[in-house]
Amino acid sequence: MTDETVLADPSNITPISIVDEMKTSYLDYAMSVIVARALPDVRDGLKPVHRRILYAAQEGGYLPGKAYRKSARLVGDVMGKYHPHGDSSIYDAMARMAQDWAMRVPLIDGQGNFGSMDPDPPAAMRYTEARLARVAMALLDDIDKETVDFVDNYDGSESEPSVLPARFPNLLVNGAGGIAVGMATNIPPHNLGEVINACLAYIENGAITIDELMEIVPGPDFPTGGTILGRSGCRSAYQNGRGSIMVRSKYVTEQRGERRSIVLTEIPYQQGKNRLVELIAEAAKEKRVEGVSDIRDESSREGVRIVIDLKRDATPEVVLNQLWRNTPAQSSFAANMLAIRGGRPELLNLRDIVEAFVRFREEVITRRSKFELAKARDRAHILLGLVIAVTNLDEVVKIIRGSPSPAVARERLLMREWPIAEIASYIRLVEAVETEITGDVYRLSDIQVRAILDLRLHRLTGLGRDEIGDELAKLAETIAELLEILGNRAKLYEVMVEELTAVRDQYATPRRTEIAAAADGIEDEDLIEREDMVVTVTLEGYIKRTPLDTFRAQRRGGKGRAGMATKDEDIITNLFVTSTHTPVLFFSNHGKVYRLKVWRLPEGGPATKGRPMINLLPLANGETISTVLPLPEDENEWGALHVMFATAKGSVRRNSMDAFANIRSSGKIAMKFEEGSDDRLIGVSLLTEDDDVLLATRQGKAIRFAATDVREFQSRDSTGVRGARLGEDDEVISLSVLRAFDATTEERDAYLKAAPWKDGEREVTLSPERMAEFADNEEFILTVCANGYGKRSSAYEYRKTNRGGQGITNIDNLKRNGPVVASFPAHNGEQLMLVTDQAKLIRMSVGDTRVIGRNASGVKLFDVADNEHVVSAARIEESEDEAEVDLADGPVADAPTPDGDTGEDLAAGPADDE
Repeated sequence: MTDETVLADPSNITPISIVDEMKTSYLDYAMSVIVARALPDVRDGLKPVHRRILYAAQEGGYLPGKAYRKSARLVGDVMGKYHPHGDSSIYDAMARMAQDWAMRVPLIDGQGNFGSMDPDPPAAMRYTEARLARVAMALLDDIDKETVDFVDNYDGSESEPSVLPARFPNLLVNGAGGIAVGMATNIPPHNLGEVINACLAYIENGAITIDELMEIVPGPDFPTGGTILGRSGCRSAYQNGRGSIMVRSKYVTEQRGERRSIVLTEIPYQQGKNRLVELIAEAAKEKRVEGVSDIRDESSREGVRIVIDLKRDATPEVVLNQLWRNTPAQSSFAANMLAIRGGRPELLNLRDIVEAFVRFREEVITRRSKFELAKARDRAHILLGLVIAVTNLDEVVKIIRGSPSPAVARERLLMREWPIAEIASYIRLVEAVETEITGDVYRLSDIQVRAILDLRLHRLTGLGRDEIGDELAKLAETIAELLEILGNRAKLYEVMVEELTAVRDQYATPRRTEIAAAADGIEDEDLIEREDMVVTVTLEGYIKRTPLDTFRAQRRGGKGRAGMATKDEDIITNLFVTSTHTPVLFFSNHGKVYRLKVWRLPEGGPATKGRPMINLLPLANGETISTVLPLPEDENEWGALHVMFATAKGSVRRNSMDAFANIRSSGKIAMKFEEGSDDRLIGVSLLTEDDDVLLATRQGKAIRFAATDVREFQSRDSTGVRGARLGEDDEVISLSVLRAFDATTEERDAYLKAAPWKDGEREVTLSPERMAEFADNEEFILTVCANGYGKRSSAYEYRKTNRGGQGITNIDNLKRNGPVVASFPAHNGEQLMLVTDQAKLIRMSVGDTRVIGRNASGVKLFDVADNEHVVSAARIEESEDEAEVDLADGPVADAPTPDGDTGEDLAAGPADDE
């Protein structure tokens, strides 16, 4: 019927919905991709293309021990007979099976350039040669014994196996990866010995749990090695079929003179080595990995060797943590255990895969045993006929010679009846074969007669009869053994165990991938040595940390040393000493607060500039850090603490520490200022409700009041209340916290006249016990001015008043001294560090500055140059090994010390709340 006839007769046209047709066609295509292309079979762990490559290699004679053959020849066989797709896809699949960095157990033995981990592609197929690897024969063994089903190839001219009779669970050993339609698989490779041991454990105990299997197979064993971090990802993959397995590069540290290097010796699975080197170099360039001076690839045939040279001041542990976080040197393998089971794609757990393989091997051994039993019975039947011929040799020869043709001889031998008595012993050997023998005679079958007619003359001797008998006896044993295997499942499993054990003993290798404790919950600081650091902050927003022992002590009045390299217009505004493990709060001019640990700050020498804080914190446009507050390292100490804020305009606010316990990486609101105000945050300190607050101003005033005078605010966006009433052109420059001490004004005055540090004649009127109590609780306020002058005074001279007043005199002679830049408690046993706007720095002992009156002019602390001013001061805990003193710069004579108070004590003003 022609197309014209069909179109002419509408009855020949069947209407079809295009939606249904598209749905059916797409589902057919999807299932074809899923089942016949992209997903492996759970039984042999192979996709069709890999299965066809291995089968074609065996059929073509590309066997282990034989000569290598051109890869193009094998690809041609596969493409022409079984896989009608592009030769590049076949060659790529074959080449991957030869790569020991891609396959845990390579199935192809390749010769030539099959690529590299860089990853370089393999050479063209005309240049490379290949043959089957020995272990691949364990997947193909017994394929000619009807152990698996064969199906027609794409054109029906050949037949191919639907699955290989694998002797080991290749799906787990070599893993698999593929993208189908709407689903994908990504199964990691495992250690062959461990996987076979898991199968043996399942055979021994069919009720074994996944947790028990994980004791045998703790995790994947990648061909590239590496270290798996923790077992949670493996457990998830083995229990649910999906899991993220974190893999980290293995490394060693090497010392080369004064320089240290990190050498990566193993990298995560499926990570290109060249690309990894590029990404590490890129991260170092962008400062996401700090402390790297050079990186190079020294890999060779001996193994991977990626060398990362470190700068002199770099800490290897910190660099490593940055590598793990910011480069693929540590990456996750997303396991997705999807495979074809029973013709359908299924997400399988570890026990499912082991169980499916064992069930498949049971089927293979059963089918092989049936095949071998049939072959043994056929051979025993023929041998029994040969025994009759040899036993009745003369008569058999007579029949053959007396027959005019082979056909007649065949008919006469078939009709002849032979007595059983002479061969009864042989029949008993193979009773299972000749079960239909009755009576005293035996008639030959057509197969037996043909075998007799084909018999060679040398077999017609007595020796030949013995050989036939021996072979028949062995066949009888084989038949009995095969019958036992088929009739007794325990015997079948014994055979399976023997075969699995043989494969394990021959091909198992030691584990390459280590499994380490999980990194979850382990902070990077656990790898950082606890060390005292000087943290320096500049007006332009640069920050750095420098080891405290870098600075040696000098006497007051010394010339100092370079403390930080800054730009001409930049000056150092903040400096404090703390530990590498200390958390630090960063308060910005926008009223936000951020948090970092000190060890995360860039480390630099005394003369280095540091890094902009905008590279460390997510600051907005125009946002700068105005105040930096180190917190106690032990969070258990935070419960009784409060945070006190002070602004340049004299406002204060007190919050519970809980308000700043959890700070997101993006920061949080800490304080708000009145809209349009030029006020700014000048100080944030930690205190308890038993402490006092001391505010010092630029014009030499100070006010002291109780912390509880400032009520606790619940909100973090309040502007606070008034702490000090300021004069014209004055502003608060420092916030200090003092210990409260219960004493009367008379007692304080009496102690000040008799204090141990008092020069000249002392008037002791207090009891020794009360004097000792005053001395034990005494604090000293160190005040530093811009022109390098300063002094130390007893905190008892700063009497407590109500907040909101103008305060009392803190230091006199500002014309000579310059404005006050810092005022805080400092004691003997501590050291003082001063920094100028020309980036010069001096470190001296606080004890070198003797205690003088509150309203005194002070003494020279720092010999500043013309047009140079002190901009920052910090106190440092002094240790015994830091007592080195530079005596070249001798002590500077103290300035005259006026005795007594000026009487300037302005009444405290009202405490105006917000």
